[in-house]
Amino acid sequence: MPIYNAPTKDIQFVLHDLLKVSEQDIPGFEDLDRGFTGAVVEEAGKVASDVLHPLNVVGDTEGCVMENGVVRTPTGFKAAFAQMKDGGWTAMDCDPEYGGQGLPYVMHTAAQEPFVSANMAFNMYQGLTHGAYSAIHAHGSDAQKQKYLPKMVSCEWTGTMNLTEPHCGTDLGLMRTKAEPNDDGSFKITGQKIFISAGEHDMAENIIHLVLAKIPGGPEGIKGVSLFIVPKFIVNDDGSLGARNGVACGKIEEKMGIHGNSTCVMNYDEATGYLIGEKHKGMRAMFTMMNEARLGVGLQGYAQAESAYQNAVAYANDRLQGRDVTGAKNPDGPADPLIVHPDIRRNLMDQKSFVEGARAFTYWGAYLIDRAHKNDDAQADGLISLMTPVIKGFLTDKGFEYATAAQQVYGGHGYIEEWGMSQYARDARIAMIYEGANGVQALDLVGRKLGQDGGKHVMAFFEMIKTFIKENEGHEALNADFLEPLKAASKDLQAAGMYFMQNATKPNNALSGSYDFMHMMGHVCLGLMWARMAKAAMEALEDGASDTAFYETKIATGRYYMARQLPATSMHLARINTGGDTIMALDAANF
Repeated sequence: MPIYNAPTKDIQFVLHDLLKVSEQDIPGFEDLDRGFTGAVVEEAGKVASDVLHPLNVVGDTEGCVMENGVVRTPTGFKAAFAQMKDGGWTAMDCDPEYGGQGLPYVMHTAAQEPFVSANMAFNMYQGLTHGAYSAIHAHGSDAQKQKYLPKMVSCEWTGTMNLTEPHCGTDLGLMRTKAEPNDDGSFKITGQKIFISAGEHDMAENIIHLVLAKIPGGPEGIKGVSLFIVPKFIVNDDGSLGARNGVACGKIEEKMGIHGNSTCVMNYDEATGYLIGEKHKGMRAMFTMMNEARLGVGLQGYAQAESAYQNAVAYANDRLQGRDVTGAKNPDGPADPLIVHPDIRRNLMDQKSFVEGARAFTYWGAYLIDRAHKNDDAQADGLISLMTPVIKGFLTDKGFEYATAAQQVYGGHGYIEEWGMSQYARDARIAMIYEGANGVQALDLVGRKLGQDGGKHVMAFFEMIKTFIKENEGHEALNADFLEPLKAASKDLQAAGMYFMQNATKPNNALSGSYDFMHMMGHVCLGLMWARMAKAAMEALEDGASDTAFYETKIATGRYYMARQLPATSMHLARINTGGDTIMALDAANF
C-alpha cells in the first residue's frame, strides 16, 4: 500500500521564507502569519492522509459505474466528499458574499496540493466546481451569481466545463453544439460533449454545466461561440430544484487513469441554458475557468510526482540490493539498501529537486494571481499570463517523467499493481493532455504570450532575473552555485527569443522550437526559484534557525538542480537554432 504524508514543512517554507506572504501589501495577506497558515496546512495534510489517500487505490480499482443513467462513484467517495464540504475546504478562497471564506488564492493552492497528491481523481470534483464558480463569479449577472454560487461554494452543487466535441478539441471554432433562443431569454442547447470530468455523479444534488455552444446567425469560427449555464436540474426562482433538464450522461469513458473521476460523454437534447455574459464572447468567460484550471493542472503534475517520490524514497531505504562500491553500509545484512547506489541517488535527486522547485513556482504563480486580482496589478496580471502555459506544460511533462522515474526505483515491482506505483504514472499522464495539450501550451507561449503587449511581460521577467542577480552578486555562497548558472540559463532563453524575432518571417522556424522554448523557460523559472530559495535558506541559517538540517538540505538540493538540471537550457537552445527544416523535411506520405 503506498504512503503519503503532506510536506507541510516545505509548504510553510515556500509561503513564509520564500514568498513572505504575511509581509506583502496584498489585502488579506496580513492575516497569513505562520501560526494561521501552519494550522490550515497541517489540517489539510491530515485530511489528505487520513481520508483521501486510503481511497486513492479504491477509486483506481473500482472506478465509476453507470447504471440506468445514474453514475455511482467508488466506495467511500460520497462520505469523503461530505467531510470536505463540512470542513469548508471547498470554500476557502471564495467570495464571502456567497458563503466563502475569502482567503487568498495562494492559501487555496497550498491546501489543495495535499488533496491532489493524496487522491487526484477525487479532488477533481471540487476542482472543476471551483473553476465553474470563478467563471460565473467573473462573468455572470447578479441574478445568476445569487442563484448558483452559494450552493457551488459549499459544493452542494458541483460544476463542470464542457468544451470538447467528438470532432474538435483544440479547434473549438469547429464545434457543432447549438443554442437556439427561446422567447423567455433562455436557450435550447443541443449537441454532444466528450471528456467531461465529473460530468455526472452521485455526490451532489445538482450539477451546473458550463457549456460552449453557437447561437445560429453568429460569426463563423471561434468568434461565434457563447457560454451557457446548463443545470442538471432547473433551479427555481426560490432556489429549489425543479424539473430534470435535457442533459444526460451517454457513457463513462474508459481511461488509462483517474478512474475515480467520472469522465463522461454528455448529451444535450434541447436542454435549457442561460447565457453568461455577451453573445459570441464565450471564450472570454471560459478562459477565466481555463487559466485557473491550467495552474491547477500544473499542480497536479508535480503533486503526483511528490507522492511517487515519497514512496520511492521509502522503498530505496528499505530494499536491500547489492553493495556500496565504497564499502558495505549494512555489514550485518546480505546487501546494502538501494539508496547507497549513485544512480538511485541521481534518480531521487532529480525527483526531489524538481518537486520542490515546482512547488515554489506554482505558489509564486498563485501569489501573482492574488496580486493581479486584489491589487489590480497589471504587471502581475501580465506576468502570470506569460507563466501559465509554462506552469501547465513544463510541470506536467516533468511530473509524469518523474512519476515514472519513481517507478524505476522499484525495478520490476514498480510495474506490478500491488505496489501501487503505476497509478501515479497513469494518473499523471492526463495532466499533459487536458486543459490544452502541452504542444498547444508551447504554441500559445511562443505564438501569443511572448509578444503580448509588445513583449513587455517577458522583458519584465528577464529584468526580474537580472535585478536579482545584480542585488546578490556580492553574496559569495550564492554566486558560484546559483547566480552564475542562472545567468547562463537566462542568456540561453534570451538568445532563443532573439532567434524567434529574427525568424519572424519564417513561422515554422519559431513554431518548431516552441516546445523546446517552453521547457527552457520552465528550467529558467525553476532556476530562479531555487536561487531565491537558497538565499532564503542561507538567511535562515544565519539567523540561527533551529532546524539546520532542513535548510542545509534545501541548499544542497538547489545546488543539484543548478548543476545537473539547469544546463538543459543549452541543449534546448541548440535545438531551437536548427530551425524547422529538419522537422518539416518529410512529405506527409513518408511518415
